Amino acid sequence: MRIVVVGTGYVGLVTGACFAEMGHHVICLDIDNKKIAMLERGEIPIYEPGLSEIVKRNSLAKRLEFTTEYSKAIPFADVYFLALPSPSNDDGSCNIKFIETAARSIAQHINGYKVIVNKSTLPVGSAYLVNNIIKTELKTLGNDYSFDVVSNPEFLKEGSAVADCMKPDRIIIGADSEKAINIMREIYAPFTIINERIMVMDILSAEMTKYAANAMLATRISFMNEIAVICKKLGADINEVRKGIGSDSRIGYSFLYAGIGYGGSCFPKDIRALTYMAEKAGYVPELLHAVEKINNNQKKSIVTDIKSYFQKKGGIHGKTIAVWGLSFKPDTDDIREAPSLEIIKALLQEGAIVRLYDPIAMENAKKHLPDHENIKWSKDEVDATDGAHAIALLTEWKQFRLIDFDPIRKNMQGKVFFDGRNQYKPHEMKKHGFDYIGIGMPEIIHE
Repeated sequence: MRIVVVGTGYVGLVTGACFAEMGHHVICLDIDNKKIAMLERGEIPIYEPGLSEIVKRNSLAKRLEFTTEYSKAIPFADVYFLALPSPSNDDGSCNIKFIETAARSIAQHINGYKVIVNKSTLPVGSAYLVNNIIKTELKTLGNDYSFDVVSNPEFLKEGSAVADCMKPDRIIIGADSEKAINIMREIYAPFTIINERIMVMDILSAEMTKYAANAMLATRISFMNEIAVICKKLGADINEVRKGIGSDSRIGYSFLYAGIGYGGSCFPKDIRALTYMAEKAGYVPELLHAVEKINNNQKKSIVTDIKSYFQKKGGIHGKTIAVWGLSFKPDTDDIREAPSLEIIKALLQEGAIVRLYDPIAMENAKKHLPDHENIKWSKDEVDATDGAHAIALLTEWKQFRLIDFDPIRKNMQGKVFFDGRNQYKPHEMKKHGFDYIGIGMPEIIHE
């Protein structure tokens, strides 16, 4: 089938590439000339494992093309997927200006029956808004082409987006047109050969499903982080508690890891948007407010631990902290709302010197952190510890799992390890000569 994907961010580029991989003919459209030029040269503007190979393979096979021109892409296709940014406004609502602009542009070039698919995470009711925009634009142009708007929310995780797209847990289709539903089934048929994963429902429920899923996952994270705070105060170990409750089949182990809070482009934005929608409808979502508040507090917790540790050691001012990991999660270069940004800024405000390293996200981090004389960019995790008084692990990249700490310890001025992801075991770090402070664990400190 001929498909146009509007937007070449994480969702759009992965979706377009995976559709092409399954045999569809895809044009990815974006108004960013620089990004499209990169893609046409075979350069990938984002880091996502496995994506580069798929893009290059399908570009060579002529199943995947790129353009900035609606006039070229829209008449070509039968189905248009909108995968555009929907950032938060100051009041927490979802900014849909990119979707509105795309809907008008599509309407200006429609040349027959089309299916328009909302792939972006948009407020409940957005499919009807897109429908009205296109209908109004067509009327203005004097056209009476028929079309359908479908909600098809994405459930991709950065770092494993290609695998999630190729082998989805479920495919949600929200539609009120049998014709559109059949077309969507045809598009996704190659993805469901082994197991039927397509779930058809009404449009509003499909849109709400995405928000509910992300709210549930964010709630589990904040729940475990609150339990971690209680564990630390009572002397319990959150890692043992996690294993104890995760073994319950009603709970399971997913999203039960305590840490420094969630970040990224989805959870923070979607919690705020769902909260806004609920309050707009006259309901105060107390649990969602608590989830966000706990997450914001959790980002500050490691700074509190660092300040507390150095309180009897002359304070944090002038101390050098080696920061391992900047992206909001491993296997991505995305630092949007990453806890690391808030933590680094807080450390700088206290007068600390930070030596930063991330395997992939360094360049993106430089765009979001201020120019500051106390920020030192490091070439690797070992270089980051040169003369450091402490190490703070903020992103659990695989290469940080098996570290030779002996030369690192000798290279440092201090001997404390702040584990923001509970990647290490306290007694093993003690053997390496470190004081160890994790999340929700009894402190192992020795002189």
